[in-house]
Amino acid sequence: MRPPVRVTLTTEDRAALQAIVRAPTSQARMVLRAGIVLLAAEGKPNGEVAAALECNINTARLWRNRFVSLGLPGLKDAPGRGRKPVYVGDKEAEVIAATLEPPKAATHWSARRLAEHVTASKSTVQRIWHRNKLKPHREKTFKFSRDPLLVEKVVDIIGLYLNPPKKAVVLCVDEKSQIQALERSQPLLPLAEGKTACRTHDYARHGTASLFAALHYPQGHVLGTCAQRHRHQEFLAFLRLINRTYPTRQIHLILDNYATHKHQEVQRWLDRHPRYHLHFTPTSASWMNLVELFFSILTRQRVRRGSFTSVQHLYKTLHEYLRDWNQHPTPFSWVKTPGQALVHYDIDIPGTEH
Repeated sequence: MRPPVRVTLTTEDRAALQAIVRAPTSQARMVLRAGIVLLAAEGKPNGEVAAALECNINTARLWRNRFVSLGLPGLKDAPGRGRKPVYVGDKEAEVIAATLEPPKAATHWSARRLAEHVTASKSTVQRIWHRNKLKPHREKTFKFSRDPLLVEKVVDIIGLYLNPPKKAVVLCVDEKSQIQALERSQPLLPLAEGKTACRTHDYARHGTASLFAALHYPQGHVLGTCAQRHRHQEFLAFLRLINRTYPTRQIHLILDNYATHKHQEVQRWLDRHPRYHLHFTPTSASWMNLVELFFSILTRQRVRRGSFTSVQHLYKTLHEYLRDWNQHPTPFSWVKTPGQALVHYDIDIPGTEH
């Protein structure tokens, strides 16, 4: 009888095979094949390998030889293996066409409902969906801006992001209104091994707060203050806070189109402070204001799971979060050109890259 071929492993091959064996997500057949190669590399004959892994000796011989011939890629299934699709051609086209045409009584198909409609099994419908990358259960939202100055505003704001003036301050300013001071009826159940954190649906509502914030781009520092309301009076008070914080340099403010930002009292104050330059985001495009990212982080990290006994408690919590953030600020960086930001609008912008 011919002796089994010798298996020699490099350090990289051994590490890769051990990773396959240990990973909980590895497929069972890949774990078996990796185990065969590892035992073969120890000098064990095919019979001992098969006995140790409780497989057929021919299986041990096959994957030993395949690894020696092809290396790690040889352990994967060869192309064309596996069961061939039963529903192809006209039947698959029928399932796809039906999927793209919603039922009369619903907005989209479920796999079971469509399977009954086309006289096929649920698994068949799911395989066809997977093969053709169809996901009727998923949905995204979109919003197109109808601002007549869309291009001009996008170019202006992204120009500030990509080439911020060296001797000026760029601040992304907005207010996060209607932050609710909710007091949970029970304490949060903390994270534990095998258990996610839990919060109760029941709460007492103690009022709301508005957070005015100015994100210093690109450094990431945030200047913020809380107020009960978000009228032009509160916005003016926040502008004065910005004025005291940055007393000398030119200041570029990126704002959305909220009426408070354009109030006549605000405009009169700005006329008396000519070093302020306002840049308004396009209508329905407040996502261009990077302070919205900070608001999203704040909500996820501190507000959503919080429990607040009063509005003042909420104020204190928000200010504590701001202080902690500013000790280790996260720099923000805009990377897309105006052409890339407007790619879905099919607008040609001279001098920009798409």
